[in-house]
Amino acid sequence: MSKSVALLLLCACLASGRHVPTRARRQAGSFTVNSDGTSGAALKVPLTGNDKNVLSAIGSADFNDRHKLSAASAGLALDNVNGHGLSLTGTRIPGFGEQLGVAGKVNLFHNNNHDLSAKAFAIRNSPSAIPNAPNFNTLGGGLDYMFKQKVGASLSAAHSDVINRNDYSAGGKLNLFRSPSSSLDFNAGFKKFDTPFYRSSWEPNVGFSFSKFF
Repeated sequence: MSKSVALLLLCACLASGRHVPTRARRQAGSFTVNSDGTSGAALKVPLTGNDKNVLSAIGSADFNDRHKLSAASAGLALDNVNGHGLSLTGTRIPGFGEQLGVAGKVNLFHNNNHDLSAKAFAIRNSPSAIPNAPNFNTLGGGLDYMFKQKVGASLSAAHSDVINRNDYSAGGKLNLFRSPSSSLDFNAGFKKFDTPFYRSSWEPNVGFSFSKFF
């Protein structure tokens, strides 16, 4: 999917809406620290919308275990009151190149106790920092589940063509603290990948994520 098509999808959902009520126009910031020494920060700022859809500017930065920038992203996200969403992001990765990604999620079930969503994404990889490396695509998807906004689990898988690589991840989340203005979560999971030449083992990772709403 091209960048222009994705932007048209975002704009079409908002074309006939009225402005978002003031109480819905909240900035959200988050910071994550992982057991392998990596970390990340993200910001989401509502721009416009109506009582059903909100269009936001999004940005994020990831850091390696030496506290150096490993990726920086910026884009747009469209969130629906029923839990559905679309996003378009551009990412710059030092030493690799650029990525253009489109992602979507659909809420499959929601009540006071359970929340289940399906997600899918497509990424165009352009390894401009690697001589003679071809562009390639990554396609993936997964499921996210939450119980009473307290305990969650996720599964995801992705396939990259050209290099013929498969990535898998499974994780869990436990909310340690939640208030109207902030949230603290404990995250734990495993991930692995395989190629025609090598298969990794399941690598564990744990971390904490703090989110603040303004």
